[in-house]
Amino acid sequence: MTDPRPLAESASLTLARQFLGRTVDLTIDRPYGSRHPTCEFLYTVNYGFVPGTLAPDGEELDAYFLGPTEPMTCATGTCVAIVHRLHDDDDKLIVVPPDGLHLDDSAIAIAVEFQEEPGHYVIVRS
Repeated sequence: MTDPRPLAESASLTLARQFLGRTVDLTIDRPYGSRHPTCEFLYTVNYGFVPGTLAPDGEELDAYFLGPTEPMTCATGTCVAIVHRLHDDDDKLIVVPPDGLHLDDSAIAIAVEFQEEPGHYVIVRS
């Protein structure tokens, strides 16, 4: 899943890299178990954004909050990776609870497969 080749530095990847390894506060606007407002798929993780950021799509920087399986409205955790999309400039943070949940790339891929297509992204950790 992690691509060993150098990546072209998109605007959203540059923004997202600033959060790697840091504590991040999230607003969860699509809680675990909710449905996407237009695509109708089910959110199998808590999904939200980093308040006060501005991503290239004109919205705040998006984030998957992995671990808890109860619906949340906000979360604080550590950014451990980035889902770097190869076909658009809309990367997503991977944030986990501060208690040290360790996920390998395969576990991240499984967690985000409800929304991310295999082969259309790489997982960035540095």
